[in-house]
Order: sequence, then structure tokens, then C-alpha cells
Amino acid sequence: MSTLVAALRSVVGDDHVLTDSDLRATYETDWLRQWTGTTPCVVRPGTAEEVAGVLRACAAEGVAVVPQGGNTGLVGGSVPRRGAVLLSTQRFTELGEVDARAMQVTAGAGVTIEQLQRHARAAELDFAVDWGARATATVGGAVNTNAGGSRVVRFGTMRAQVMGLQAVLADGSVITQLGGLPKETAGPSITNLLVGSEGTLAIVTAARLKLVPWYRHTAAALVACDSLVHAVGLLPKLRQLPSLDAVEVLLPEALQAACKHLGMKPPIDPASAGAFVLVDCAAHRDPTDELAGLLSSERGILAVGAQREQLFTIRDHVTIAIGALGVPLKLDIAVPVLNLDRVVRAIRGSLRELAPNARLIVFGHLAEGNLHVNILDAGDAADALRHLVLTTAIDLGGTISAEHGIGVAKTEWLERLKGPAHVAALRAIKHALDPAGLLNPGVLLPGD
Repeated sequence: MSTLVAALRSVVGDDHVLTDSDLRATYETDWLRQWTGTTPCVVRPGTAEEVAGVLRACAAEGVAVVPQGGNTGLVGGSVPRRGAVLLSTQRFTELGEVDARAMQVTAGAGVTIEQLQRHARAAELDFAVDWGARATATVGGAVNTNAGGSRVVRFGTMRAQVMGLQAVLADGSVITQLGGLPKETAGPSITNLLVGSEGTLAIVTAARLKLVPWYRHTAAALVACDSLVHAVGLLPKLRQLPSLDAVEVLLPEALQAACKHLGMKPPIDPASAGAFVLVDCAAHRDPTDELAGLLSSERGILAVGAQREQLFTIRDHVTIAIGALGVPLKLDIAVPVLNLDRVVRAIRGSLRELAPNARLIVFGHLAEGNLHVNILDAGDAADALRHLVLTTAIDLGGTISAEHGIGVAKTEWLERLKGPAHVAALRAIKHALDPAGLLNPGVLLPGD
């Protein structure tokens, strides 16, 4: 390993190869303390050519590489394992000039989502993908996991924003496709292949990204629904809103946990409803009257300005609030929206049987049928509950990962979800691009 460390220092410089245990520590454990590992060193390249040099040096010694961006993942995919070198992309912070005519910008993999949003807004535009970890989560991580967040109902996931990538393959080859052409049919898209590949096929160093209009006029509503069925029943009505920007769902336990963590009184009594729908509208003109008129027959509150910001502060802090209560069994599923209530009823029934003292906290993105299922104090029933939740999601036509990725947490479920032919095709692609299996081994593919 000393030979490798010396080689890495010759590539990136002494200051960017961290071997001290205290300096490595923040890279070795994820932000919610669910996943942890060890690495002999953290290497921080600053150019694609340096990444290429790092990969060649590691390949020469047969040492695997785990890429990491903001370390906000929730499935262990960016935590080092089995003596792998951790490659941080945090130095890739360059932001290109916004092209207002094409509504695009090029961003380094280490640029945070919040930095990207501010950069776009300075040019009177916006970046569409958004979620609570925006201050830390990076462009590279969002590309690698095909991140979603709250605005998918309007703009789609990260894949819909990526117009091109720069990436380094396992052999040190650099692919640069940052032209951003909206129409291009010269063969299959390597860019689309890399989005969502979780760092198993290449190291993403930069992305050409689509921007969207910046809507300065906003209005939100928190609707108290009798049940999750009632909440789902609102969707056809909500989709009539041309300004619809987000449709979130919080079950009462999620609203209560976030408000308690923030030390604030809930805007609506959590016990007064079976589910809460957070609706957000954004437009070039004030959408308040439009939203109020549509929801005039519903129970809830209309929120603008500071009150709207408070509602989204609550939403953004649900995950943090859960983490403060303990380390949960955390599952990220999606099903057709008509089956959302069936999933939650199945989980509650299993908890009564298998872990009656456990605490269930559910929230998510209603329009996409995406639920974040968190079970605290699952104890010895954790494996059985995981099996129940993921099996139920698959059986109801859903997925075991809607936006967090597969990571190392759910590799054994991929074939059950996608089928053996699909997994075999993924293995063939992996072998073609990374025959030695050095890029993020153990992630995504079962048994890797």
C-alpha cells in the first residue's frame, strides 16, 4: 500500500492523499451513521486527467476504487469497503457560464445542488432537481444515482436534466460529451448508460445540465386528508394546475417527528388526519388564487412567503429528525399510486405481528408513488420486515429503489426486481467497461 500511496501522491500531490485516520473519518461513515467502512487513503483529484492517473495507479496494484461526492447517500454505495481507495470528487467545483439561449450549464461533479441552483438563478434560470440535502449533495452523486427529489412531477429525475457527461473509464480513458445537443442520434448514448450506474462503470467528473425557468411566485398548501386513499384521490385534481411544482406526502408520524425535532408547533394537529399532502405551485405570476380555488373544498392551510418556507423546512427535516431518533431500517420504494395504501397497510400489519414496539415513519413523493419507509427499533425483525416491504413493492408492480439507488443495501433484490436477463446484461456491460471489477465493487450487482 505504501507503493500505491506514493504513486497517488505523484498524481494529485501530497495534500490530496489523506492517510491520517482523523482526516479519513468523515469519508468512511455516511451522514446518518448507517454505513461505515475503512480505506487506506482518501485521494482527491482535481482534473479528469488526475482521475485517470489515480485509476491507472490503483489498477496496477489491483486495488479497488470507491467514488464519493457529498456522502449523502442512504444505501452504502459511497462508503469504502474491503480496503478500497476512496476517490472524492469534491474538488471538481468548476461552474461554467450559463448559456441562457440553450438553457444549459456545465458543472463539475463536486458542485453542490445548492451552488448550482444559485448559479442558475443569478442568470434568471433555475435547476430543477431539488431535495433536502441540497447543501451537501453533489452533481456527481445526483448523476450516479439518478436522483429525484420533490420536483419530479414537473421536471423528471436527474436523467432528464443531463445533456452530456465527462467521465473516466476504468482503464483511464476519458470520455467527454459536453456539447449539450438536444438532438443527436449517433449511436447509443453512453451518457444515459452512466446515469444511475452508481459509479460502477466510470467516474463522472462533469455534467452538461439542462436548466429550467426560474419561477419566483410560489404558493403552497398543506392538505389534511382522511386517509392515504383520500390523498391519492387528489392527484387528478392537482395535475390540472399548470403551476404544479411538487406533491409531497407525510403520514402523521412524519409531520410530528419533524416538528418536534425543529422545536415548532405543527401547522396542523398530526392526529387530525390520516395523511398530509404538501402541494407546491410556482409560476411567473402569483398562483395563490388558482391553488386556493382548486382546494376550496379540502381541509388544510394555504401558505405563502415565510409560512410556505416553514412547511418545506418541515419536509426537508424529516430524514434528519428520524436520524436523531436512532438508526432506522430505511427503505425507498415506489408503486403505482393506486397501491400506496395497500403497501402501508401491509407494513403496519407486519409490524403488529413482528415488531409491535417498532415505530413507523413514512413520507415521500405522492405523485410518483414513492414512499420513504423508516422503521425504528425493528430489532431482530429487521430482515423479515425488509423482505416484506420490498417483496410487497415488487408484487404490486413497483420498485425497491425510486431514488436512493441500490448501493450495497439492496443488491440481492435486483434480480428479483429486474429478472435474470436484465442482470446478465448489466454484468456484460460492467465486464466490458471494467473487466477487473475495480470500480465500486459490491455495489448494484448481486454477488459482485
